[in-house]
Amino acid sequence: MALSRRPFFATIALTCMGGLFIAATTAHAEDWPARPIKLIVPYAAGGPTDAIARLLATKVGATLGKPVVVDNRAGAGGTIGVDATVKAPADGYTFALVAPGPLAGMPNLMKAPYALDDLQYLTLVAKIPSVLVVNSKSGIDSLETLVKKAKAEPDKLSYSSAGPGTTPHIGMEIFKDQAKVNLLHVPYKGAAPAITGLLGGEVQVAMVDLLPVMAHINNGSLKALAVAAASRAPQLPNVPTTAEKGLPKVTMETTYGIVAPKGVPAAIATRVREAFVSAVTAPEMKQQFLQQGALPVTATGAEYQQLMQAEAAKWKEIISKAKITLE
Repeated sequence: MALSRRPFFATIALTCMGGLFIAATTAHAEDWPARPIKLIVPYAAGGPTDAIARLLATKVGATLGKPVVVDNRAGAGGTIGVDATVKAPADGYTFALVAPGPLAGMPNLMKAPYALDDLQYLTLVAKIPSVLVVNSKSGIDSLETLVKKAKAEPDKLSYSSAGPGTTPHIGMEIFKDQAKVNLLHVPYKGAAPAITGLLGGEVQVAMVDLLPVMAHINNGSLKALAVAAASRAPQLPNVPTTAEKGLPKVTMETTYGIVAPKGVPAAIATRVREAFVSAVTAPEMKQQFLQQGALPVTATGAEYQQLMQAEAAKWKEIISKAKITLE
């Protein structure tokens, strides 16, 4: 008789243990956050990702009742910061604001220490369109003029990028492929020196995020030929899109989103997502984003992950076709 009762008591014990685990998890979620939350930015301070992160951190911290501390982990095209996020405890105290580069780009150029599926995707928060710009003294006044001149003098015109495999590099390779032109690639060590090279006339053209070149466009140093996006940028209403100019596949928008280590409790992940969505959709935040050259956007976690998978496929294709390497 005692033997027959053992499975019954074992079942009761397991049920109790399961109940205690659920109760502990619920209590953990209810007590959260008990300390400051870390928001990893896989780039150096002062860049567009960092600027957006700091705007959101203040608002989200106020909503959650604890400070959100921006932690810059720059290096290796953003992969160092993403790897730190993947390996962080899934306790709801570490998240990251990332751009597509370390998710869609770098894994196609190097053996990244993580995969897209190693992250938990919460929501998009912003997008910044890339803009095709030239030095105002270059004599190039339109996209048509650029294409005509590039075809007449192959490899004579040059473009700058923030380095091999970066968004400005990939964007221009897509442009070259679609416009059937040859341009010389001049890689720089970062976005700032790449723009400086364009301003100094070392190169003639670049495709870069709108944010770091807005002031130069406004003061006339640079001329915007087209916006590489599906629609015109509110900050540049008179500048056509690449699609309007007959190059619909030349799109390069930098999307920013919130990710977490896989396994963050659902209740905490939901609260964090809601806090970021609330911050992004606040009227005052929209105005601040526009001033940064960005547009506020949101998405479900599944939509965000699918977007990164599609971006990875697009980057893989152009990296292979253009034979792009990190060297």
